[in-house]
Amino acid sequence: MMEKFAQVHSALKLASRWLVWLGGGSLMIAAIIVTVDVLCRKFIGVTMSGSDEISGYVFAASTTLAYSYCLLHRSNVRIDALYNLLPRPATATLDVIGLSLLLYYMWIMTNAAVAAFLESWTEGSVSITTLQTPQWIPQFFWMAGIVLFFCTLVFVTLYSLIALVQRNWDLVAKIAGIPSIADVIEEETHVEDVMEEAAAGREV
Repeated sequence: MMEKFAQVHSALKLASRWLVWLGGGSLMIAAIIVTVDVLCRKFIGVTMSGSDEISGYVFAASTTLAYSYCLLHRSNVRIDALYNLLPRPATATLDVIGLSLLLYYMWIMTNAAVAAFLESWTEGSVSITTLQTPQWIPQFFWMAGIVLFFCTLVFVTLYSLIALVQRNWDLVAKIAGIPSIADVIEEETHVEDVMEEAAAGREV
């Protein structure tokens, strides 16, 4: 069973990486649009109405799409002054408790996001701007990132809880613990290897 969990965990990490690239690419496009708008307004007196609004939507959506990546790669900021001094069973237990509390918070957040989307959808709400953007469109992508993060969080919490029950402290640390210096080096090395492989593939 744990092999299945490991496979799903790896698949989620891969999917989250693609979503981060998607969000980053969208932010880049939004930045280009805003830059062109500013230059046009400065030098030829023409403005692209709505570029700031679009960039705001893109920023909100790309942020939520990155939540799962941060969770799976343990990139969220945590204070570890006392954490590193505790024995492995204690840190593993705290990791699972932390995930459980986050899961409770995200349950509330997810319900609120879905409710906001459904309200905009049913009432046909539009933005009070020149674009008059139907609010359900940007809210859908924003909500999708939150829902995906909640589902990922459910899986990670269950995975780490099973590892905790089995007293597999190393696995709990790998899933939900604070990354060590060695983990950070390994992650950075892996990213460099992937980039080198991609570059080699383009040359071929």
